[in-house]
Amino acid sequence: MSQQNNQGEVDGLAPETRVLRQFRIVFNSVKSHFRQVERDAGLGGAQLWALSVIAQSPGIGVTELARALDIHQSTASNLVRALSSRGLIASAREGLDRRGVALRTLPAADAVLQRAPQPFVGVLPDALASLDAATLARLEHDLAMLIARLAADEADAQVPLGQA
Repeated sequence: MSQQNNQGEVDGLAPETRVLRQFRIVFNSVKSHFRQVERDAGLGGAQLWALSVIAQSPGIGVTELARALDIHQSTASNLVRALSSRGLIASAREGLDRRGVALRTLPAADAVLQRAPQPFVGVLPDALASLDAATLARLEHDLAMLIARLAADEADAQVPLGQA
């Protein structure tokens, strides 16, 4: 059982040290999952997630893919280019003006998706999706305060962790 003293320390650790350790656990869990994805699927985590979205939504466009992954459109374009160069997806011009690009997986993608570890979205988004609304609201509020203290670049919000 942990003992707390009057300075808020538990087991001799200050609260900021305990929270730092919690962040390390979260980040290292995410990194471990990405390493497993790379080892098992031969793709980065963001590439695997994009591939799974394209497989689930044949004909999806780059804009819709970016929206589904909550990333910037240029980042989605880079993922599409990488997946295409590996022979995992194909793009075709569609629509009346032929400006829209429809993405579809190629047969090689099936093998990659079958050997890839789940969840395709990554362990952190999957864990966050499993939390109740009140917990998410507290976490969002508290992380917003931390982000403000860090004076962090808000544009980083649309960079997948697997590419950071």
